[in-house]
Amino acid sequence: MNSRYSNLFRFFFVCVDLLALNIVYFVLVLSTNKIQLGAEHQYMILFIVANMVWLLASYSTALYIDNASVDLDKFARRTVKTMILFIMVMISFIFLYHFDYSRMFVLVSFAAFCIVMLATRGILMATAFYRQKNNKKASKKVVIVGYNNVAKKLAYSFSGREKRLSVEGYFEDPRQIHELSDLPIIGNIDECVNYAIKNRISEIYSTISPESNTTIYDMAQTAEKSLIRFKFVPDFKFYVNRDTHLEYLNELPILSLRPEPLEDMSNSIKKRVFDIVFSLVVIIFVLSWLTPLLAILIKLSSKGPVFFVQWRSGKDNKQFRCIKFRSLAVNDDANVRQVTRGDSRITPLGRFLRKSNLDELPQFFNVLAGSMSIVGPRPHMLRHTETYSKILGQYMIRHFVKPGVTGWAQVNGFRGEIKREDQLRKRIEHDIWYLEHWSPWLDIRIIFLTLYVSFKGDKNAF
Repeated sequence: MNSRYSNLFRFFFVCVDLLALNIVYFVLVLSTNKIQLGAEHQYMILFIVANMVWLLASYSTALYIDNASVDLDKFARRTVKTMILFIMVMISFIFLYHFDYSRMFVLVSFAAFCIVMLATRGILMATAFYRQKNNKKASKKVVIVGYNNVAKKLAYSFSGREKRLSVEGYFEDPRQIHELSDLPIIGNIDECVNYAIKNRISEIYSTISPESNTTIYDMAQTAEKSLIRFKFVPDFKFYVNRDTHLEYLNELPILSLRPEPLEDMSNSIKKRVFDIVFSLVVIIFVLSWLTPLLAILIKLSSKGPVFFVQWRSGKDNKQFRCIKFRSLAVNDDANVRQVTRGDSRITPLGRFLRKSNLDELPQFFNVLAGSMSIVGPRPHMLRHTETYSKILGQYMIRHFVKPGVTGWAQVNGFRGEIKREDQLRKRIEHDIWYLEHWSPWLDIRIIFLTLYVSFKGDKNAF
């Protein structure tokens, strides 16, 4: 779908969903006899809150926001996520404010809204399937100039994603072809435009750079005079021999080595708001009573301070003071020597704190201060950053984002002592994967996995 159609699609469903939500509530209010006189204002508040919560939930799941073409499967999955988040927040609102809403009204309203959501999505998918099945006559025919890896990938992408598009074949110098092709080699490059004109080809895609064949420009001009679109497919492997990520600044294409969702301002704001709210909840409801209790136990178990504060490497490799409950006896090697299995420096209480991850809880103060995030690559000691960066070239990439109290590598078993290079490599691979695939739902998933691993027990926690 082009961007204009995508915008129309989003606007249509924003209107349909909000209309459905309000119609459901309005019809239920009119049809129920259980609303007490004088309670109408409470239901009006419910209407307003429901609209606000739906818009916020749909924004947090990017239900209506997508830079790419509309993917119906992705849209359906995001609808389910948005609905779950909407119901959870609405139930929390009703519980916290103790408004006298009928339980039957609340349950039926949620059920009715879910049914309307399923109906609208079902109609969309059925319509798309019907159009796809019965619109074969309107299919576009395209040809590809050049037979190379880019051309083959392009043809494969067309066949897999665009059902109404037919790839007729390639145009290439026969001397350049050394293998059998799934699609026909129609002719030489210079025969492409004439063939396109005679056979009603809609678009020509050139995978050959005009710099390597100057006739490509002339072909493009001739094609456009005949109302045939001519498009160029650049091979970025010529510039960078690895997978790349393409984005645009206004109309300028920018090639980067990887996608970074948190470079987007709206995403970074989402993550920061989540960090502040989550850390405040932990500090107020957990650390407020747990800290004095653990402080007494730590003081009784060994001599030294309650907290262990150490300089660690943060975002952009900026140093920050990382706070933990002290789990080791006071020693001179704390800043240069990593903790190992059976380490004699670990106190009896410290062993429990480390096994249960309770020693990490004070880092929520780091999160609130902004030097850390709830989820991200675990921060390493300064000495380790210096050492590991010399061992592995990709190591410093993990510092493009804030370090976390927990992380993708940790919930996948790559935590604790590093003895071999492959252990370091796996940890960094997971950290970079997180950086490239961040989403609010990934953070929530990692938090739940962290709780699961903490209760189950982690063999690498010692």
